Amino acid sequence: MAGADPQALKDTLLAAIGAASTPDALEAIRIEALGKKGELTQAMKSLGQLEGEARREMGQALNAVKDAVTHALESRRSDLAMAELNKRLEEEKVDVSLSHRPETQGVIHPLSRTLEEILAIFAEMGFVVAEGPDIESDYYNFTALNMPEDHPARQEHDTFYMTPNSEGMRKVLRTHTSPVQIRTMEKMKPPIRIIAPGRTYRSDHDATHSPMFHQCEGLVIGDGITMGHLKGCLIEFCRAFFDVDDLPVRFRPSYFPFTEPSAEVDIGCNRDGGGLTIGAGADWLEILGCGMVNPRVLEYCGIDPNAHQGFAFGMGLERLAMLKYGIPDLRPFYDSDLRWMRHYGFMPFDPPSVHLGL
Repeated sequence: MAGADPQALKDTLLAAIGAASTPDALEAIRIEALGKKGELTQAMKSLGQLEGEARREMGQALNAVKDAVTHALESRRSDLAMAELNKRLEEEKVDVSLSHRPETQGVIHPLSRTLEEILAIFAEMGFVVAEGPDIESDYYNFTALNMPEDHPARQEHDTFYMTPNSEGMRKVLRTHTSPVQIRTMEKMKPPIRIIAPGRTYRSDHDATHSPMFHQCEGLVIGDGITMGHLKGCLIEFCRAFFDVDDLPVRFRPSYFPFTEPSAEVDIGCNRDGGGLTIGAGADWLEILGCGMVNPRVLEYCGIDPNAHQGFAFGMGLERLAMLKYGIPDLRPFYDSDLRWMRHYGFMPFDPPSVHLGL
């Protein structure tokens, strides 16, 4: 090997590298050239057979060949890897415009649909959506809503409290979306007309209760607002939501700390034959609570109760969805059962509208 021609060796190896069509073939050429028994390795070992200047010149030439071969191997390896990747991409490509599981069709959850319907109705009445945090202070969740210290809702068995901070104060998972009303009245001056949907949390779980559920509350503050405005607003809402033009609606006296006077709203129904039909009938069904905003709540928010008055109402989205769409149990709302969703879900390209129908 001492008499090897470096240029001829270089040309041979570079030609072989350029002709390699697979990573395995390229690896075989690398071993043949640079392995322990490779041609270039053996040539380097034979340098000891040469003398003086001839050994130096041959060493420089062989090092140049080694550098060229190494660079060519790396370049060809990169080219082959890119070619392999392009081949895989071509063979394994997926048309993202097609469903990967065509047997599964996405649908809108009944809760989402119910909320969309409610918002569509109140948007026609001039309400705007307001939101607030799920984790609230005791002040916004209870105190500012005129709820006394001994109110049952403040008890541990009804409410989820967070770990106390360094000052001993505990945040709470909001038990209603009413804190959004307080925050809105603090930031805005009358007239106010908002609807506040969102998640709420209470320590309760059975066929008709969930520890996490959804509410939608409304608030109107202005000059000359009366109970008549409240009744007119909710009667029109109930008839539009259930799509019954002559739906009977009645208001029963009730009590809520944050409204005075307060009322429960019932709608007419018929339970003949063990079923439930919304509309004129011999029975009544409670669906939401309401009332005129308590003057003390207005004072907490910096609004003069002698100059402004308003009304508020609140409803459970799950309850309304169950009544309107005949869903008998609350728990499947959160089970992620595709069979249930296919049965009760709605097409995603069918948005609700008061004019087009709910």
